[in-house]
Amino acid sequence: MTGIAFAMLLTAALAGYMMNRRAALALRDGGQRLHSLGMFHGMYAALAVLVPAIIVTLLWLALQSSVIDAIIMSGLPDGATENVDTGMVQLIKSEIHSIARGRVFGTPEPWKIEAAERLNALQAMAGWLLLAVVALISAAALFVTRRSVASEFRARQAVERIIYGLLIACSLFAIFVTVGIVLSLVFESIRFFQMVPITEFLFGTSWEPQIPIRADQIAAEGAFGWIPVLLGTLVITFVAITISVPVGLMSAIYLNEFASPGFRGIAKPLLEILAGIPTVVYGFFAILTVAPAIRAWGAALGIPVAPNTALAAGGVMAIMLIPFISSFADDALSAVPRSLRDGSMALGATRSETVLKVLFPAAIPGIVGGVLLAISRAIGETMIVVMAAGLIAKMTINPLDSVTTVTVQIVTLLIGDTAFDSPKTLAAFALGLMLFIVTLMINIVALRVVRKYRELYD
Repeated sequence: MTGIAFAMLLTAALAGYMMNRRAALALRDGGQRLHSLGMFHGMYAALAVLVPAIIVTLLWLALQSSVIDAIIMSGLPDGATENVDTGMVQLIKSEIHSIARGRVFGTPEPWKIEAAERLNALQAMAGWLLLAVVALISAAALFVTRRSVASEFRARQAVERIIYGLLIACSLFAIFVTVGIVLSLVFESIRFFQMVPITEFLFGTSWEPQIPIRADQIAAEGAFGWIPVLLGTLVITFVAITISVPVGLMSAIYLNEFASPGFRGIAKPLLEILAGIPTVVYGFFAILTVAPAIRAWGAALGIPVAPNTALAAGGVMAIMLIPFISSFADDALSAVPRSLRDGSMALGATRSETVLKVLFPAAIPGIVGGVLLAISRAIGETMIVVMAAGLIAKMTINPLDSVTTVTVQIVTLLIGDTAFDSPKTLAAFALGLMLFIVTLMINIVALRVVRKYRELYD
């Protein structure tokens, strides 16, 4: 139904555009002088149809699932959800949804089958209601905009106001999403720190979040010291940046200043292809090729090497980061004013001296931006680390040992149908908050460096 609704909406918008544009051109051909071009009359009709209908559709789709679930859960038999925790309620809801989609496991209770049938009926009804609402809004917008076509109507200004409002709405949406993410991290982290002391989390040296979830379950007490996880993240990031930054910068300098135009035209696109390779492919490359090679070299040299190593994950991650650093550095070098390069060469400096003493310092702001993006990508990478570095948190800085990262632990803690009422699941939000703080500190340092060198060379 959603696809049909959007198809209907696009058809109505196109019809409104053609109808209003034709009406405006008819007025012009009749001798009247239009304030705005016929194109703007058509765009006004199309936007008037699209904008309110899309807003209503998105709100409908966002609220539909919650409203239907509330109706279904409130209609369950007495005692079905009494004296059960939040996790069990979520399991009942998931089972009803599975039955409604035709995936039946075992022999469910009759009331669950009835709830699934009622769920399908409500979803079908919601789909038809959505179609009716979209059709009503589109028809009303077409009627109003068609009557607005006149020689004195300022259609261009009306279109600009709608677009201006859309730009403001998109900006506010981005701000509210950011604020919402931060607040969700903060509130859930507060719940976590009410169960686990903040000092244990910040200064603990053991990360073992396996705790009993039920009263009859046997498990460890759990340890939530995040230092081993942070240390593993820093080790892998350091390995990746140590390899990728020199290679990326040198390749950018060569392609920008020393390579022939023909070679640059071939090498630069090939280098940037690396940025489009999926991270799971890099993970397979790391675990099937790089990790065995490192173990073979370690065995030949008599050095113990773990099956999964930070060196393998960081090395493959460096290959993934080289295009980011190279592209940013190349753009930064190209943006340096030609006068600086010509002045240096006129004073007798060689091309190498010009690059090292003039162009490179002047391009520092753009280069720092590329390195910052690479560091952020390395810190947030998950798939390569899962496949090549491991899941065990260790207090080690040995790149030949198995480590884990913050993002991997977040994914591990939130796998499956989980209820956010235990320290194990809430720990993911605490890790996310700390990762946000670390990234924010990196951004602040980078901005200070950029501002310092930009003042020198502006």
